[in-house]
Amino acid sequence: MTPDAGASVHQQLTAEQRAMWASGDHRAVVAELIPDLGQELVEAGGIRAGQRVLDIAAGAGNAVVEWVEAGAEALPFPTGGFDAVISCVGVMFAPHHRATADELLRVCRPGGTIAMVSWTREGFIGGLFAIMARFAPPPPGAQPPSLWDSEEHVRELFGDGVTTLAVRRRITVFDRCATPLEFREYWKRTYGPTIAVYAANAADPERLAALDSEFLEFLESWNAAPVGRPARWEAQYLLVTATRA
Repeated sequence: MTPDAGASVHQQLTAEQRAMWASGDHRAVVAELIPDLGQELVEAGGIRAGQRVLDIAAGAGNAVVEWVEAGAEALPFPTGGFDAVISCVGVMFAPHHRATADELLRVCRPGGTIAMVSWTREGFIGGLFAIMARFAPPPPGAQPPSLWDSEEHVRELFGDGVTTLAVRRRITVFDRCATPLEFREYWKRTYGPTIAVYAANAADPERLAALDSEFLEFLESWNAAPVGRPARWEAQYLLVTATRA
């Protein structure tokens, strides 16, 4: 593949991802499902008043003062320009992990903090993505987001660019919807990746019905609430904190 062709493929992939996320309501997902993750990320990263912080893939900009549209693999910021670089279940979706990690390292000053939250493949969101992938495979050329849940993968990406790196697996609870059926409909109308998969199967009623059925079975099996109580789902994530070398 020529450099021009490679750039064209990358631009197309980026455009498709942007359209996918724009099809949903990320602001609602953050506010209704993961309202505490951003604060936890800030606390884990030791973020203090007066610091210059870059929040990558901020979505609705829930903690952003200055908004800049850019790709995580080519950030339009100076080298060492930030005291801390953070991302809450955002950077993990960039298609090329090495380029993304290199940019996180580049824009973070020596001694600064890199902190990120990623969903794990064995957790609830990992299971959801596995179902979606069976009905609409991810685009070629994009590395799986789930690789960011591997400590080995993260350490390999950051390498000697960091002096310390800590990983912790934690759980957040989804209790927005009282039943699995209600939760399925929530994902279908709110979450960009789920909306995209349903759209990709819209012309095939049998596949659409199979997707609906399998998705509901998944939500029923992951419901952690006792019988007769409002449903709840536990979603595991990986919290990574590192110090820039």
